[in-house]
This record gives sequence, structure tokens and C-alpha cells, in this order.
Amino acid sequence: MSERALRGTRLVVTSYETDRGIDLAPRQAVEYACQNGHRFEMPFSVEADIPPEWECKACGAQALLVDGDGPEEKKGKPARTHWDMLMERRTREELEEVLAERLAVLRSGAMNIAVHPRDTRKSA
Repeated sequence: MSERALRGTRLVVTSYETDRGIDLAPRQAVEYACQNGHRFEMPFSVEADIPPEWECKACGAQALLVDGDGPEEKKGKPARTHWDMLMERRTREELEEVLAERLAVLRSGAMNIAVHPRDTRKSA
């Protein structure tokens, strides 16, 4: 019987719920304006935090809150270079010591610097 009860209905498209007897949360209309001159209102709950920017309904650009504070500037992290990360691990004296050791090995000829076998470039 339960299989036949909903036969022929469009459950995906049609909702059988109504808004009768439901008290919606108090709302406020907030106005936004984009740089292309479009102005539109968005409904928000009275208790909601109002975002300072919203995507424009007409053109998709960032619209700013009318009569409101602009968006906060985000603090950017400075780019960390290889040198910065190296200096976090070693002091300048340690680096000079390592450099001196490696130069001594190179000058003594103990380190074999051969051409890689897969190197197909012709040497002149």
C-alpha cells in the first residue's frame, strides 16, 4: 500500500510543505553597490553579522556595503626565501665553516666531478 500512495507524484520537484503557521526570523534589508553602478539589496537576519562585501547579482564583481565600513585589509606574510630558512637553521659562522670544508674538498681533488652519463650535451 505504501508503494502506491505516492505513485505518480513528482517528489523531486514538488514540496508538500507550506509556510503557514511558521514565524520567520526578523529580517533586515542590506544594500550593496558595485563599482559598475549596480545597486541591490540582500535580506539578512537581524542577528547576523553583515559582511562588508558581496558578489554583485548583475555582473559578479565585488560589491561593497553602502554606508558601511570597507573590508579589512588582510595582513600578508612576507615571502620566506631559501636564505631566510637557511639562516633559521644555521649561524653565519657555521655556514662559513661548512663552505671552507667543501672548498677544501674540491681543491684537493677528492671529490670526483664527472659528467653525468645521461648528459647528452656535447662539450666543446
